[in-house]
Amino acid sequence: MNVKIVKFVLVAIISIPMMLVSVFNGQPTAASPVANDDAAAIFKAKCAMCHGPTAAKAFDPALPEAELVNAILKGKKGEKPPYMPEYESKGITEETAKALVAHMKSLRAGGN
Repeated sequence: MNVKIVKFVLVAIISIPMMLVSVFNGQPTAASPVANDDAAAIFKAKCAMCHGPTAAKAFDPALPEAELVNAILKGKKGEKPPYMPEYESKGITEETAKALVAHMKSLRAGGN
């Protein structure tokens, strides 16, 4: 009888934590749209050195969004270097590029 109790306790000690992990671990969530904080961090890390902290350099917010997003994804040659590099191969998605454009427009408008 003692052996049965010991086996039961050992099984319980091992299986309860495993069940709790499987219940609370859940499924991974799908990628959500880029948050404004993420766009700000990406801008600061990749864009601010050329466009300036307020996106005042080499950025025309009056251009259509599609053209601005395309420039981020595919790059763009200007009149003189440094040229706009392409970021699509570096992991920037269309969604992220749109968030960057919105962030840059807010910087130009005096927002955060």
